[in-house]
Amino acid sequence: MMSDSVTKDDLRQFGLLLLNDIRKIIDENQTVEKESLDPEWLKSRVVRRLLDMSAGSLQNLRVTGKVRFKKVLGSYYYNKTDLIKLFSEE
Repeated sequence: MMSDSVTKDDLRQFGLLLLNDIRKIIDENQTVEKESLDPEWLKSRVVRRLLDMSAGSLQNLRVTGKVRFKKVLGSYYYNKTDLIKLFSEE
């Protein structure tokens, strides 16, 4: 008669399968979030990183009216469409 006991190998294999399933679920959720979270307004830090520009250069775009912006609780947000248009013209 065969024993129904669970070995360490069985547990290890189960753990790997479980981790793989969890990774798949997380990857699927991240893909959905990226598609649904395409913000129209980007924070200063994000804009500076994406466009590799200084805070002063970004402030200059704001002051000269080249891009729309919003100030919310001390943070500036810039209009993504304006930035794309501005840098596709140059």
